[in-house]
Amino acid sequence: MIDVNFLPRLTPLASGILAALAGLTGVAASAQDGNPAPAGALREVVISGSRHEQFLEDLAVTVDVIRAPEIEIGQIQDIRDVARDLPNVSVRRAPSRFAITGVANNTGRDGNSGFNIRGLGGNRVLMMVDDVRIPHSYVFGGNAFGRDSLSIDLIKRIELVRGPASALYGSDAMGGLVNFITFDPSDFLVDGTSAPRSFGGRVAAGWSGDNDGSSLSATIAGRATDTLEWMLTASAARAHGLETMGTNDSPNVNRTTANPQTDRNNAVLGKLVFRPDASQKHVVTYEHVDKKSEVNLLSSRAPLPLTGTPAAIAGAILDESASNTLSRDRLTWDGRYRLDTAWADQVQTQLGYQHASSLQTGVSDRNTLPDRVREATYTESTWQGRVQADKLLSLTPAWGKQRVTYGFDYLSSKITNLFDGVNPLPPEVFPLKRFPDTRESSAALYAQAEWINEQWTVVPGLRLDQFAVDVLTQDGFYPPAKLPARSLSDSAWSPKLGVIYRASEAWSLFGNYAHGFRAPNANQVNGYYENMAEQVVIVPNPDLKPETSNTLEFGVRGRLERLTLDVAVFAGRYNDLIVDNVLISGTGVAGDPKLFQTVNTDRARIQGFEFKGSYDWGRVADGRLSMPFAYGRAKGSNLTTGKPLNSVDPAKAILGLNYDAAAWTLRLDLRHVAAKNAEDIDSGGLVKPPNTQITVPAATVVDLYGQWRIRKNLRLNVGITNLTNTKYWVWSDVQGLAASTTVADAYTQPGRNLTVSMVYDF
Repeated sequence: MIDVNFLPRLTPLASGILAALAGLTGVAASAQDGNPAPAGALREVVISGSRHEQFLEDLAVTVDVIRAPEIEIGQIQDIRDVARDLPNVSVRRAPSRFAITGVANNTGRDGNSGFNIRGLGGNRVLMMVDDVRIPHSYVFGGNAFGRDSLSIDLIKRIELVRGPASALYGSDAMGGLVNFITFDPSDFLVDGTSAPRSFGGRVAAGWSGDNDGSSLSATIAGRATDTLEWMLTASAARAHGLETMGTNDSPNVNRTTANPQTDRNNAVLGKLVFRPDASQKHVVTYEHVDKKSEVNLLSSRAPLPLTGTPAAIAGAILDESASNTLSRDRLTWDGRYRLDTAWADQVQTQLGYQHASSLQTGVSDRNTLPDRVREATYTESTWQGRVQADKLLSLTPAWGKQRVTYGFDYLSSKITNLFDGVNPLPPEVFPLKRFPDTRESSAALYAQAEWINEQWTVVPGLRLDQFAVDVLTQDGFYPPAKLPARSLSDSAWSPKLGVIYRASEAWSLFGNYAHGFRAPNANQVNGYYENMAEQVVIVPNPDLKPETSNTLEFGVRGRLERLTLDVAVFAGRYNDLIVDNVLISGTGVAGDPKLFQTVNTDRARIQGFEFKGSYDWGRVADGRLSMPFAYGRAKGSNLTTGKPLNSVDPAKAILGLNYDAAAWTLRLDLRHVAAKNAEDIDSGGLVKPPNTQITVPAATVVDLYGQWRIRKNLRLNVGITNLTNTKYWVWSDVQGLAASTTVADAYTQPGRNLTVSMVYDF
C-alpha cells in the first residue's frame, strides 16, 4: 500500500511550490471557465508508451518527453544532462578515481553508468536507440562498463517511461525505459513553407566550461527522388575531466581536483528512407559511436616520502594510468505497411544487428614490486527482430472502435569477456574469462487492446517471454574452472491494465497496474573469481530466478487554458531481487575462505509521487512568460532487512521562468535537491563497517540559459550553470564513499561555468 503519511513531509521549497500551484489552479480554472485549451494547441505525440504513435493524454502511464529545441537550448550533451531536471531520475557519474589493482574500486570507470528511475537502475532500466536495445552495463571488481554508448548530437527526441514496461518490452524494462529517437531526413528538408526542399542540413559547434569540452557536428540530407530520401550526420567531441570544487592539486591520494583526462567521442549516423508507394515506408539506418577516455590517475599515487611497513613501501603506487575505449555499430531496417486486411490495418517490422565492444586497460608502476598491466574486454553482438500488427475493430455503439496491437519479439546476444595482462594476482593465470562465452536470448509474444469511448479508455496488455542464458563454450573460463558453467532458461508472464477517465475536456484521471521482470545475466549466473591472498571466492549460481515487480500508479492530468498539470502517485513491490556477491559462508582464513554468491535474496517496496507542468502568464512586453515546474519524491525499503534502499534518490524540485520573444529566449531554472541523511541510508550495504557512508546535504542550484535567433536559420545558445557557484554533491555519485574520507571535495559537482553553442541550418 502507499504510505500517505510521507506525502506532507515536504521541504519548504516544495511546500511553497504546492501552495503556488493551488493558487494557480484556481486562477486558471476561473480564467478558463470550463473551456478546453485553444483548438490550435499542439498535442504531444509519443511512441514508447504503447509502441505506436499516440497522444500522451491517452496513455495510462507517466512519460517525460525532451524535444530537439529543449536539447539545443539546454545544451544537453550526454545522458547525465538528460536527467538533470527530471525528479526521481538520475544518472550516476562518479569522478575517475579508481585503482588498477589492489582493493576493488571502479569509481568513475564506467562514466555515465545508466539511468535510475524511481529507485531502480542499471540493467533494470531499458535504454534504446530507435527501439534497438543499448548494451547492458557490466561490473566486476575494478572493471565497470557503462551504458553511455550514444551521441546526443544524433538525437532529436528522448522519451522516458516511468515504471514497469515489461508488458510491451520484456526484461530490462522492469524499472522503466528511455528511448532515444534519431533525426530523419525529413527533419532537414522542411523550412516552414509548404514547398519541400531537395537538400538541407545543419552545422553545430559548441564549447562547455565544466570539462573544457568542444564539439562539432554536421548533417546533410537530400531528396534523391520522389520516393527516396537520405541523410548523413557526423560529430566529434573532445573534452577533459569534469571539474570539481576541490582545491588540492597534489599528485597523490590527497588530490581533490580532477585527474588529468582526455575524452574523444566520434559518431556517424546514416539513413535511407524509401517510400515506393503510399502504403509502405522503409528506413535503413547505420549508426556508429566510438568513445575513448585516457586518465592519468594521480589520485592513486602514494604520497612522498613513502611511509609504512616494508610491504606497503614495496607495493606503493608511483604512477598509474588507464584508458577506456568503447564502440557500438548498428545496422537496422524498419518497415511499415498499410494493409487494411481482416487481421491488420498496418504492420511494422524491424530487423537489426548491433555490435558493441569495450576495452579497459591499466598500468601500475609500483615502487620495488613488479609493475602490473591489466586489459579487460567486453563485447555484445546482438540480432533483434520484431513484427507488430495493429487493427481497429468495431465494438458496441457505446465503445466505438477498439485498437488491438500484437506482435512478436526476438533477441539474441552473444556476450564475451576476456581478462589479460601482466603479473596477475595468484591463483589467477592470464588470459582468463570471468564467465564463459554466452548467448542470452529471448522470444516473446505480446498483445495490447485499447477500448475507448467518450469518457473511458481501458488498456489491458499481456506478454509472454521465454528467455535463456546458454553457455557456448567452457574454453578460457577461469582456467581451470572447478565447476563447469551451466545454462539457464525460464519464462515470464507480464500483464498490465491501464484505465483513463476523462472527467471533462480539461481534466482526466488514470490508473495503471503493471507487472515487470528482469532475467539474470551471464555474469550473475556463472561469474567466478578467486583471490586466495585475501581468502575470497565468488562462485556461480545457475539457480537464479528472474526478479519480479508489481506496481500501481494513479494520476491526474489537467489541460487548462494557461495551466498544464500532471500528478502521479506510485507504489511498487519487488520480489526475488538479485543481489550481487552476497557473503554466504566462510571466515576468510586459510581452509575457510569467504564464499560470495549472487542470489535472489531481497524483497523491496518503493513508493512516491511526482508532479510537473507549466503555467502560462501570457504576454509580457514583447514576449510570453511561462513557469515550468516539477517535483518528485520517493522512498524505498528493503523488506528483507528492514533498511532503506540506497538506490532511491533524494527529493528534487525544479522551478523555472521561461521568456520567449520573437528573436530570443531566456530561461532561469532553480533546482533544489533534498539531503540524503543517515536515516535514509543502509550504510552497511555501501561501505564496510565500522565505516559509515557519507551523507549528502541539501543544495539549491540556479542555471541560466538563453538563445538568440540571429537569423531564421542561425541560433546562438549560451548557458551559465551553477550561477551562484554552489558547492554540492550528488547522491548517486558518492555511494560507497566513507564518511571519514578526507577527499570528499573530489566528488563535488562543477562550480559556475559557461556553455556556448552555435547552430546553423541550411
